[in-house]
Amino acid sequence: MKKSVLMAVMIAAAVSVGTTATAKPMIKSELTIVNEDWKKSKEGTWAGKDKVWYKVDEKAQLWWSKDGKKWEASKDAMWQDKEGKWLKIDNKMLKWSADGGKTWAEVPEWKWEGEDGTWNKFDKDWSLWTIKGKM
Repeated sequence: MKKSVLMAVMIAAAVSVGTTATAKPMIKSELTIVNEDWKKSKEGTWAGKDKVWYKVDEKAQLWWSKDGKKWEASKDAMWQDKEGKWLKIDNKMLKWSADGGKTWAEVPEWKWEGEDGTWNKFDKDWSLWTIKGKM
């Protein structure tokens, strides 16, 4: 039995020496490139829950409006994103809470999805930038 196994290995080795094979990669790799075309918002406003519009002034104070014409300073300085997380500006940082305001964390890249599906983010000067679609 050992001789037949050894003989089979030798024959296979001899045959493979004379054969040319094309190697194919064993790892499949996919790369998705996302082209982010953020645009600076002309109005500086974003859609919130219950058809409320929001904007932030140069001092990072939050304002709200039901019609986009008459604006009032927000007393609690908070709004909700599309997922229902509360957001606020605190100590010159954008923060959010997923537990109704018990704990707060800085928002990654200062971006959030608005009620209308538009993505929003602030720059260091509190200018609003937007992009439509999925992130």
